[in-house]
Amino acid sequence: MARRVIDANHYMTLATREPDGRPRLSPVYYTAARYTDFYWVSSPDARHSRNVADCAEVEIVIYDSTAPVGDGQAVYLAAVARAIRDDELEAVAPEAFRTTAGARPFTPEELRAAAPLRLYVARATSCEVHVAGGDPIHGRGTDTRRPADPAR
Repeated sequence: MARRVIDANHYMTLATREPDGRPRLSPVYYTAARYTDFYWVSSPDARHSRNVADCAEVEIVIYDSTAPVGDGQAVYLAAVARAIRDDELEAVAPEAFRTTAGARPFTPEELRAAAPLRLYVARATSCEVHVAGGDPIHGRGTDTRRPADPAR
């Protein structure tokens, strides 16, 4: 289920920590690699980007908001995020932009030092899935979260 949800969606909700400790939630377009690395492009001046620079620990949720009530599936990730360094861009760009689902892939030159955008990655440290209470196999009557390893 985790792989299916990750593959079927293009936006994730990225939760970073504000300097005062409050959560900052940001929808970002992502590309997943190996079900462990989640890439996105943002301005380094965006609040969530500044928050990542200050505290690399993030949380992510990926879900289909159009699913009917009771049929929702979601993936919850704890991750460590960072900006991709300029010297890594050539090696990482093909993976980060291998699928775009209509979005424009960026070149490494567009993401370097003086450019207005940067490439970011969040590497998952743990994964859980949302299991609906009525799931015929794993349901328990109420919705639950279960550990998952989509990389396997």
